[in-house]
Amino acid sequence: MKLLAQQKGRAGQYIRQVSGYSAFLPTPLPPEPPLQMDDETLALISQADRALGRLDGSIQTLPAPDLFVFMYIRKEAVFSSQIEGTQSSLDDVLEAEARVFNPQRPGDVNEVLNYVKALRFGLERLSELPVSVRLIREIHERLLEGARRMERKPGELRTTQNWIGPAGSTLNEATFIPPPPDAVPQLLGQLESFLHQTDPMPSLIKIGLAHAQFETIHPFLDGNGRMGRLLITFLLCERKILHQPVLYLSHHLKRYRNQYYDLLQNIRDDGNWEDWIKFFLSAVTQVSQEATQTARRIVSLREEHRRIITENFGRTAANGIKVLEQLFSHPIISVNDLAKQTNISFTAANQLMRRFIEHHILTEMTGHTRNRQFRYRPYIDLFADR
Repeated sequence: MKLLAQQKGRAGQYIRQVSGYSAFLPTPLPPEPPLQMDDETLALISQADRALGRLDGSIQTLPAPDLFVFMYIRKEAVFSSQIEGTQSSLDDVLEAEARVFNPQRPGDVNEVLNYVKALRFGLERLSELPVSVRLIREIHERLLEGARRMERKPGELRTTQNWIGPAGSTLNEATFIPPPPDAVPQLLGQLESFLHQTDPMPSLIKIGLAHAQFETIHPFLDGNGRMGRLLITFLLCERKILHQPVLYLSHHLKRYRNQYYDLLQNIRDDGNWEDWIKFFLSAVTQVSQEATQTARRIVSLREEHRRIITENFGRTAANGIKVLEQLFSHPIISVNDLAKQTNISFTAANQLMRRFIEHHILTEMTGHTRNRQFRYRPYIDLFADR
């Protein structure tokens, strides 16, 4: 039986516009009547908090945590962009960053690279500016930087009506029409006030509500989905729930994309905030557990490869360890890169590279005889669709 608090109009209402369509105007957060915090929800909050705590602890115990964050960020960028229809994979992104020529690489890889840049920019900016409309606009500008269609207007709130629906659908065929453009600034201002309001509401509940509200407002002409998922990361870090951006929630949302979209729509149509919050908390728990396991696998892999290098690389072991540490932030490398990292000759670097290949740490990936690139495949595989 549905909770009594779920009722039409609780999250907002559809307002008929002069042109004949009906746009949704959300009510300010928090929901009214208040969320029904039943036993299941309370248990989910507790589970999510514990899972996040274990994840944060696992990352903090990693050697050089900043190096390991490299791949977590890229994984989140890939899956968040794939939800919006991009085809680029994690390998495509790593190859593009390493400037590996690949004529078959999807043309949308720059959108994923922009996501990485936007995430890193936002995290740095958080030291100077709280999560706010201003920060959201600055991040959105980086997210859509160099967009092929300039009408997307990076960083600018929309001044025209947008809508959500199947590719090629018209306004009249839309599955959801967000609020009219003249309401967007006030709605975002209300969302910002809610985020910084002092109240006893659990942080994860507030973050879940904020994400759904942002997606409903849909304040930009493009990039709203990616920006809304970035918002989750920034809020987790701003509130010190995580010290590093290692919760790649987009993987879970992509896996359950239809349910994700249906739950957001049920908020608007039926006022059903409760089911969305339960889904969000469950996603946080599951993804945190997966990320914690990945962190442990990283530690085991690093220890194993350090042992192999120490026992088999002889006098080059010190340089081998130095290269290994760099591979966790740059898992594609050339002989020239290796020579620069260790300050040795090209010939010596080539010999060191052979040792990495012989012990199955690095694999040649280009098939060329010149300008070859090598991949740290065992490490990359830890993040493959996991």
